[in-house]
Amino acid sequence: MSELASGTRLPSPAPVGTAAEAEQLIKHLLDVMDALLATVEQETALVRAGRLNQVVTLEQTKAELSRLYVADTQRIRVHQSAVAKHTPARLDDLRKRHDEFRAVLQINLTVLATAHAVSESIMRGVSEELARKAQPQAYGSSGRTIAPAKGAQPLTLSRVL
Repeated sequence: MSELASGTRLPSPAPVGTAAEAEQLIKHLLDVMDALLATVEQETALVRAGRLNQVVTLEQTKAELSRLYVADTQRIRVHQSAVAKHTPARLDDLRKRHDEFRAVLQINLTVLATAHAVSESIMRGVSEELARKAQPQAYGSSGRTIAPAKGAQPLTLSRVL
């Protein structure tokens, strides 16, 4: 929920006043990015292997790392001039790492979208097959097959395996 929607103001990020604080902030962000990348790569591998029940175990870790990532990037964005003044070379390195980070995230999103599309296709196929089997296999008075019922029964799914 955004701060406008919730009606509360988010606390402003702590200021970056020294080179040591700027260096520490960038190091922390890089550590968070490394951990988040490892988690995303693990999630991608599990989805590719079809182990979706194991992907759920990464949810909490991924959410916490994402929260830290957003907080650090917000802090760098707010204090960009101070960070650029104190550690210009590290800021350039951070931008390069961020580009690599985006590429890995794009691969992850593609794998997740593919898994979603495949599972949706399977569910549609099962639903259509159930609807076809539920349709009466008889002919009407005109000699044509009877039209399927308008209110087909919904497909139910059990998430307990």
